[in-house]
Amino acid sequence: MKELKKGSVKTLFAVAEPVGESPGEGRFFFSDRYSVFDWGEMPDHIRGRGEALCIVGAYFFEKLEEMGISTHYLGVEEGGRLKRLVELEKPSALMGIKLLRVLMPEVKGNGYDYSIYRRERKNFLVPLEVIYRNSLPEGSSVFRRLEEGSLRPEDLGLGEMPKPGQVLEKPILDVSTKLEETDRYLSWDEAMDLVGLSCEEVDEIRKTALLVDELISEEVERLGLFNEDGKVEFGFDGEGNLILADVVGTPDECRFTFEGVPVSKEAARIFYRRTDWYREVEEAKKKDRIGWKELVRTSPPPLPGRFAELLSLMYRAFANELTGRRWFEGVPPLKEVLGELEENLR
Repeated sequence: MKELKKGSVKTLFAVAEPVGESPGEGRFFFSDRYSVFDWGEMPDHIRGRGEALCIVGAYFFEKLEEMGISTHYLGVEEGGRLKRLVELEKPSALMGIKLLRVLMPEVKGNGYDYSIYRRERKNFLVPLEVIYRNSLPEGSSVFRRLEEGSLRPEDLGLGEMPKPGQVLEKPILDVSTKLEETDRYLSWDEAMDLVGLSCEEVDEIRKTALLVDELISEEVERLGLFNEDGKVEFGFDGEGNLILADVVGTPDECRFTFEGVPVSKEAARIFYRRTDWYREVEEAKKKDRIGWKELVRTSPPPLPGRFAELLSLMYRAFANELTGRRWFEGVPPLKEVLGELEENLR
C-alpha cells in the first residue's frame, strides 16, 4: 500500500489509485492521534481510539447501506481481507474504501480558486462539509458567527437570538469548505456555485444528511445519549452519482452528550479552551485565515494522565455499547466513565 496522506487523525493509503473517472481502492488507518481547532496532531495519543472509531464508522456505514444509501465503504480489514463487522474476530483500525480523487483548489492571494470543479463531474471528493445541528450547545461555532454578524437567527429558521443549550424543533444544516487551511462557512448558494452543483444535487445532499442525522440520533438514543450535531461528507463516484464519503457517526464526526457531559472529542476541546494556547490560536485566526499557525508561538500542553485515560475509555465503551458487542475487554460501562469525566471537566 502507498501512503497518500497522513492526517492529524487518520492516515489514507492507496491499494489502487484513482485514475480519471475510475475510483481506486484505499484504506483508512484510524490512529490514536487526534486534533482540535484545526491545529493538527496534538501532543497526546488516546489509546484504543483508532480501533473504536473504525468499528463505529463501519457500524453506521453498514446500517446506511441497508437503508439504500450509497457510500464509499468496502469493509474492515482483518488478516488481509475486507470483512463485514459480523465476520470480524477482533477490532481493527483499517477500513477499506473506494478511493476518489481529491481535487485541491488553488491558493490565490488570500483566497482559493475552485475553477477546477467546473470541469469535473465524476470520481472526486466534494470539497464541502455538511453540518447538521439538532441543538446549539455552548461552544457551538453558531454563537461566534451570530456575534460577528456573519450569521443571522433567520438564517437558522429562528425568530430570535438562540441561547446556549437550545434544542431545535427541527434540524438545521450548515455547509463549510473542507480543503482550505481553515474551514469557512458558506451559504448554500455559495456552496452550489463554488463546486458547480445543480439544485438537484444540493437537494440530494441535504436529504441524505438529514437521513444520516436521523439514523445516528436513533442509535445513540438507545444509550441515553443526545446527538447534538455532526458532519457528513460526499463524493461523486465513477458514474457521477453522489455517495457518502469519509466516515460518519463517530465521536469525532459528531457531538454526543449524556446529560450535558460530552461523549466526543468536545471533552478535549473543553480542556484546551481553558489554556493560553487556545487564546493565542483564536487571536491568530482573526489576523490571518490561511497562515495563522505561524503566528502561534506556544505549543498545546499535554492532557493530564487520568483525563487522557478517561477519553480512551469513553471511545472504547461507546463502541462496545453502540454495537452490542464487547470489542474491548476491561472497559467499564459508558455511564460510569462519563461520571468520572464530568468531575474532571468541572
